[in-house]
Amino acid sequence: MSIRILYLDDDAAIARLVQKALERLGHSLAHAATPEDAIALLEADSFDVMVLDHYLQNITGHEVLKRLRARAITVPVVYVTGSNEAQIAIEAIRAGASDYVIKSVGDDFMPLLISAIEHSVANAQLRAAKERADEEIRRAKERAEALLAEVNHRVANSLALVASLLRLQISNSKSEEVKGELAETQARITAIAGMHRSLYTSDDVSRVELDRYLQNLTGELAGSLQNPEKPIQLALDADPISLSADRAVSVGMIVTELVTNAFKYAYPDGGGEIRVSLKRTGENEALLRVEDDGIGMKPGSAPTGTGLGSRIVKSMASTLGPGICYLETPSGTIAEVPLQICIPHVSRS
Repeated sequence: MSIRILYLDDDAAIARLVQKALERLGHSLAHAATPEDAIALLEADSFDVMVLDHYLQNITGHEVLKRLRARAITVPVVYVTGSNEAQIAIEAIRAGASDYVIKSVGDDFMPLLISAIEHSVANAQLRAAKERADEEIRRAKERAEALLAEVNHRVANSLALVASLLRLQISNSKSEEVKGELAETQARITAIAGMHRSLYTSDDVSRVELDRYLQNLTGELAGSLQNPEKPIQLALDADPISLSADRAVSVGMIVTELVTNAFKYAYPDGGGEIRVSLKRTGENEALLRVEDDGIGMKPGSAPTGTGLGSRIVKSMASTLGPGICYLETPSGTIAEVPLQICIPHVSRS
């Protein structure tokens, strides 16, 4: 591999000796006697490495390193000093030099200089390769995230279309029982569509901001389930918590089932309020709560209707934590679902 070297030294005789030694190895060397000449050459041409002598006329190599840094010149620098003081070399390394060589009258100077040059160039090439690889990884990640956002967008639109078709079917159905079942199915589809919509509108396509997701979901539920004859207020109080997409959809399905059930059965004789809350209870724990002030549930009573909603809630709650529990209360119904915000990784031995 041929290396292009810029040698900054005010001693032309030493520069010629170094040039001959390097050219015998197939490398090329350009000599600069002043920092101004060296900077002009670096800005006009491309070099693989610069060899910089410490003692120059009216200036030291340390000052030259500062000038290079000020001009954002990043060529690797091998620092050469005739001093035996290690502090000079240490300061040069701190200032950005990649290696240093002690100039001596012995025979070991030239082999050490050549070795330092080759190692500095090799290290610079490795760093450049790593930077290119990191940049390619970053671009690939951006492309993948953009593609995933587009997929979530399309899925959300498709599910919204299915929900609209179900809405048309509900309006054309003659059976109140069929209308109720279709409305529940539509609400479940809406919950899943909302999760995908949250993903493609989020900066992080892998996690869902639950407060925003539940805000949209409860708004849609209130609009679709509201009955003018029984006005029910649906209130939400949610902390800013993010979950992975699969766990967020479980939260959405639970809220959909519990809120739908409360709209249908909690207030048979009039209106009332349903409250949904999501509160952080620890560093990795949160509590989802759905409650009303209605007629309540009888202990041990069988599920109303087909019981599908109860099975969905129980199954989804078990994926989030210990499961769902119903609190004893003198009136109304309170359902609580503890959940873990992040699933801890289990190490495999």
